[in-house]
Amino acid sequence: MSGTWKLPGQELPVSAETEVLVVGGGPAGIATAMAAARNGAKTLILEQRGFLGGMGTVSLVPAFCPYTDHEKPVIRGIGLELLERMKKACPPEYQEKYSELLDWVPIDAEILKRVYDDAVLESGARVLFHTMVIQVLKNEKGSLIEGVVIANKSGLSVVKCNYIIDATGDADIAVGAGVPFQKGGEKGELQPGTMCYLLARTDKARFNQYLKESGDNGQIHKAVVKAQENGDLPEGRKEVSGFAWVADDLVGVNFGHVFGVDGTKAEDLTRGAIEGRKLVEIQVAFLRKYVPGFENAHVVATGEQIGIRETRRIEGDYVLQAEDFIEMREFPDDIARNSYFIDVHMATSKDQIRFHHLPHGKSHGVPYRCILPKGVDNLWVPGRAASSDRAVQGSLRVMPNCFAMGQAAGIAASLAGQSGGLTSRQVDISLLQRTLVQQGAWLGEAHEAAAVLAQGRSE
Repeated sequence: MSGTWKLPGQELPVSAETEVLVVGGGPAGIATAMAAARNGAKTLILEQRGFLGGMGTVSLVPAFCPYTDHEKPVIRGIGLELLERMKKACPPEYQEKYSELLDWVPIDAEILKRVYDDAVLESGARVLFHTMVIQVLKNEKGSLIEGVVIANKSGLSVVKCNYIIDATGDADIAVGAGVPFQKGGEKGELQPGTMCYLLARTDKARFNQYLKESGDNGQIHKAVVKAQENGDLPEGRKEVSGFAWVADDLVGVNFGHVFGVDGTKAEDLTRGAIEGRKLVEIQVAFLRKYVPGFENAHVVATGEQIGIRETRRIEGDYVLQAEDFIEMREFPDDIARNSYFIDVHMATSKDQIRFHHLPHGKSHGVPYRCILPKGVDNLWVPGRAASSDRAVQGSLRVMPNCFAMGQAAGIAASLAGQSGGLTSRQVDISLLQRTLVQQGAWLGEAHEAAAVLAQGRSE
C-alpha cells in the first residue's frame, strides 16, 4: 500500500546554534571539525552512530589506504597526525611493526574510536552522537543554509548555523539543499559493497609460510580460484582485497562483494547487511579449509554496516576529470594532493575491476572548487561525494584523501567567518593555501617552498 500522510505544522525548539556545523563523523568530518575549531570557529559535529570514524570503524575497513606516492607522504596535516596518534595508542608489538609504515597501516578500530574522540574534543569542537539530519532549512533565496532539523532520542529540534559542511559521504545535506548530483555510472550501476570483518585465533607465521611454500600471493589468488572451481566460493573477484594483521593472531579482512547495493537506500543497506554476513560465513569456512593459519579462525566482529564505495557525486564549480588525474594536473586553487590509484570495483560478478596507477613520486591537485556545490554559498562537500567524474571518484574516495579535503573545508569555513561572514566562494584562496601549509598540509613543492620563504621573511 502506498500514499501520503499530511503532518500537522510544528514549531520545533532550537537545540543548538553554532558557527560551523559538520554533518557526518567520518574522516572528512573529523578533519573538518578539528580544523574549524582549531582555527577559532565555534564548531559542532553530528554523527548518526555512537562513535566517529566512518568506514574505518563503522564498517571495519581493515587498513588505511596509502598516505604516500611511494616516495614521500602526500597526505599530511591532520590526516597524518591522526594516523600517528593511532599507532602510538596501540600496543608495543604493533608499534614495533608499523611505526615507520604510512601505506596500508592496519586499523585497530576500538583504539581508533578513542583517538578520534580525544582529538576532536581537544580541538574544541563539540560532538553529538546518535543524531540524524532529516531536513535542511534554507533562506528565502535558497542560496544559504540557515540550519537543519535533527532527530535523536531527545526528539526533533533545530540546529542553526552560519556555515555547514556535508561530510556524510553520500551528499545527503547537499541533496537536501537542492544541489544537482550524479550517481554511479551511465546506467546507474554502482560499485559493490563489502562486509569487512575481524578474525581472531589466526596464525600469521603459519600463513606466511604457506605463501612462501605455495608461491601464492598475499591475496591468496590460487586458493580463491581453487575454491571457486570446487564450488566453495561464489564466482567473482579472484583474490582477497586485503588482510591487515593487527596482531599475529588478529586480522582484519576485506574480501568479496555484495552487488546492487545503493548506500542511499535503507532497503539496500538492510539487504547488504544480511547478505554480507552470510557471505562472511562462507568466506571464513573457505579460509579454514584452504588457507593454513586460518584453521581455527573465529569471527570477532563484522561491520555494523556494509562498506560503501560509491553513491552520489555533487556537481561542483569544477568537476575533476580522469584526464586531470592521468596528466597529473595542478590548479591555482589546489587544497590537497592525491596519488592513490583509480580503483573502480566491478558492478557485477562478471565485470572487471579498473585500475590506473600514477608513476611513483607523482600526484595531482585537488582544486577548492571541487568541494563547492552549485547553488549554495555556505556549504562545502569534502570527501567521497566531492565533485568529480566516476573514474576519479574511485581514487579520491579513500580515507587519507577525505582527511585532506576535510581539513581544507574546515579552515575555509573558519576563514569565511573571521572575514566578516564571507560566502564559501569569497574565501581568499591564497590565505587558505598558506594556512593549510602552515598547519602541516602538503600542496606540492611550490607551495612548500613559498611557505618556507614566507617563514624566513617573518623571522
